[in-house]
Amino acid sequence: MTNVVDNASSSAAHPATTTQNVVFQTLATASGKLVGVVTLNVEKALNALDLDMVRAMTAQLSLWKKDALIACIVLDGSGEKAFCAGGDVRALYHASIATKGEVTEEAKVFFEEEYRLDYLLHTYGKPVLVWGDGIVMGGGLGLMAGGSHRVVTETSRIAMPEVSIGLYPDVGGSYFLNRMPGKMGLFLGLTAYNMKAADACYVGLADHYLNRDDKELMFDAMATLDWSDTAALNHQRLDSMINELSNQVDIPKGDSILADSQDIIDRLMAGSLADIVTRMSTLVSDDTWLMKARDTFLAGSPISWHLAYSQAQLGTKLSLAQCFKWELTASVNVCAHGDFCEGVRALLIDKDKQPQWRFKDVDSVPAAVIEQILTSPWGESHPFNQLS
Repeated sequence: MTNVVDNASSSAAHPATTTQNVVFQTLATASGKLVGVVTLNVEKALNALDLDMVRAMTAQLSLWKKDALIACIVLDGSGEKAFCAGGDVRALYHASIATKGEVTEEAKVFFEEEYRLDYLLHTYGKPVLVWGDGIVMGGGLGLMAGGSHRVVTETSRIAMPEVSIGLYPDVGGSYFLNRMPGKMGLFLGLTAYNMKAADACYVGLADHYLNRDDKELMFDAMATLDWSDTAALNHQRLDSMINELSNQVDIPKGDSILADSQDIIDRLMAGSLADIVTRMSTLVSDDTWLMKARDTFLAGSPISWHLAYSQAQLGTKLSLAQCFKWELTASVNVCAHGDFCEGVRALLIDKDKQPQWRFKDVDSVPAAVIEQILTSPWGESHPFNQLS
């Protein structure tokens, strides 16, 4: 790869630095085209996204989108532990604690800009390859879901763990979870189940499987690919190239626990939210993975249960932009009126892992609380009325 590219020019090269939280580089190819490489570079924090990183990525990706030399984008994470473990929500926590019960400007800005970045990736046009190695959770999955070519490896661990911090599966979850087989999206949103590579391929969150050690082979192949001026043709050529590499690495048939358990999951997630809670509360199984999912669900926020269930009721009728509009409303409000602050406190601030949720069970959550969280604080002037 060539040196880092700054945000002022999408084709000028500069010496790479290791102090930036996001590193932008370009890979020269035999065709004369360039591949833009975005590397999340906060290894100690498992490459968690903060607002500055979101802004840097949005600026550079917007430049590269218009640059005729850039044929393809790659998103990657530094280190061997994670592509991206989510969003760095500490700043949101401190702002929300300082003004309890009020929707903060910090929440409005962070979630709006994060979701705009996710939407940009979903609608990018040019191929976007995401190297989903290691931990891919929350905000990291929001980035990955927007890719056109999502590659997972033997180390991939993918989840939406928001129920444990009083949030709900956002970053486009309203769109991609509702397009999974049966009740799978609701199950993943309520239980924070950790998917492996085969699971991610089954539910449609990954397109290709390679081994971690195949990464350099992949970059070498991208450098020799005959990139064209046509985005559609570049999608096809990249797809064929990765498929060729993937043919050397077969995922054993039946390796996906989720695929093998679709019927069980559909039965567990059937009916009303109260039905689901009752079923999960009395669940006994010899399957360790299922009991862990049950325990994570039961330890989660009852407000989060309601939000994830409401989200599942949206079905597939909303467009991607409408899904992000729904989520932006819910996310800024849950920081003020939900369990977000308490969940973050218990998991990330005090780290006692003993959250004291506002309500003790599913039936004690007033309908008015959920209605408040799902009511736009902007009224008719919602920032995503014209999302583009």
